[in-house]
Order: sequence, then C-alpha cells, then structure tokens
Amino acid sequence: MPKLSEKPQTIEPNAANRYEVTRADVPLHCPMDGMSLWNSHPRVYLPIEETGMAKCPYCGAEYVLVDR
Repeated sequence: MPKLSEKPQTIEPNAANRYEVTRADVPLHCPMDGMSLWNSHPRVYLPIEETGMAKCPYCGAEYVLVDR
C-alpha cells in the first residue's frame, strides 16, 4: 500500500485500490496532487476527517488516514 506523503514524484492514478494518507494530505481529493490527470476523472473532495476512511465515488479508490 503506497503512502502518498512519502512519494513526492508523480503518482500513477488508479494504480492501487487503497492509499494511506496523512493530515498533510487534507483536504483530501481524488485524484490527488501529484497524480497524472490525463486519464483520470474530475476532482472530487472526500470527507476523511471524521471516520479516517473515504472512498472515491468515481474510481473506487479507498483512502485511509494513518495519523488520526
């Protein structure tokens, strides 16, 4: 499972179904900064602060907040 805050380079969108994110990634949106956008969906903001988990309604990627 990739930790997005550890990968400052371009992130392949839709390459994984589950991503670990930190509070530095909030406000969380999918696709995230650093993901190439040419083959992805429109940006959607995901509420992850309350539950620590969020799922993108477009691509189904799951995000887990690891430093709650």
